[in-house]
Amino acid sequence: MFSPEPIHRDCLVFDAHCDFLSLSVWDGRGFDRRLNYGHLDLPRLLEGGVNAQMFAIFTLSQRHPTAEHPTLEALRQVEAFHQLPQQSGGRFVVATCAAEIERAKVRGAVAGVLSMEGCEPLAGDINLLRLFYRLGVRCVGLTWNQRNAAADGIAQADARGLTEFGRQVVRTAFELGMLVDVSHLAAPGVADVLQLAEGPVIASHTNAYALCPHPRNLNDAQLEGIARRGGVVCVTFVPAFITPAPEQASLERLLDHVDYIAQRIGTEHIGIGSDFDGYDGVTAGLEDVTHLPALTAGLVQRGYTITAIRNILGGNLLRVFRQVVR
Repeated sequence: MFSPEPIHRDCLVFDAHCDFLSLSVWDGRGFDRRLNYGHLDLPRLLEGGVNAQMFAIFTLSQRHPTAEHPTLEALRQVEAFHQLPQQSGGRFVVATCAAEIERAKVRGAVAGVLSMEGCEPLAGDINLLRLFYRLGVRCVGLTWNQRNAAADGIAQADARGLTEFGRQVVRTAFELGMLVDVSHLAAPGVADVLQLAEGPVIASHTNAYALCPHPRNLNDAQLEGIARRGGVVCVTFVPAFITPAPEQASLERLLDHVDYIAQRIGTEHIGIGSDFDGYDGVTAGLEDVTHLPALTAGLVQRGYTITAIRNILGGNLLRVFRQVVR
């Protein structure tokens, strides 16, 4: 058996989802210093061996009635993101293509990628998607849990598929060179995306419904549909999406999801999407980003090849990023 620590440090580790931005704008938490709360900051990203991190724009108006208009909230988060390199002493860079992620890995820096979690900031105007692309957004998730102008989220009763605007978002995203993310999207919308997609799509932070029947997880047909498109399902560390008994969530139970998805669609379609800073509770063994080497150790212990581990930790997501994003 090979040693996991050198493998982890040699691999490109690319996490598809965190919620640091919305919290930093909301409560003013810093990024360049080590925090004693939350799941990540720059020192801990470096300690955990993360080379690329997707930062979600999540508009808190969905949870906090006193928050500002979603478009204004999103723009504040975009600006906060673009200020991070100035605070980092060269250890953090903004990335808008695969080559910039690879260069950051060589430099020993963390590459940050902007994503959008829910189309609320677009306010039903497709030109705002083009604007957010110009501002660096390279991935768009259609919904959070509720209904918006694009589609219905998983918590929406009598969920329907994509609206005409939602279809326009998918078509325009591929035209621009932006990933489409189906996490949080209700099943009819997932089916519509898979039908419309001109290339690979991702689920940025989602697990297997067969092991944990939560509406945020993907069933076998959805997993297989994403794989047929050449896409990636990024397993998430959210306790409630790992096991129906969230207090029992652990690294080992998360690895069960990796095993299951690998058996259904192959290791070439698996990634990681922690959802760090986006959930309460604890997944034992993955308490924060510094514990990511334990995930690599777990993959080694379960017999995954070095090639499979490289792909799961970030190679698969980078492949899709290279194929779609420009």
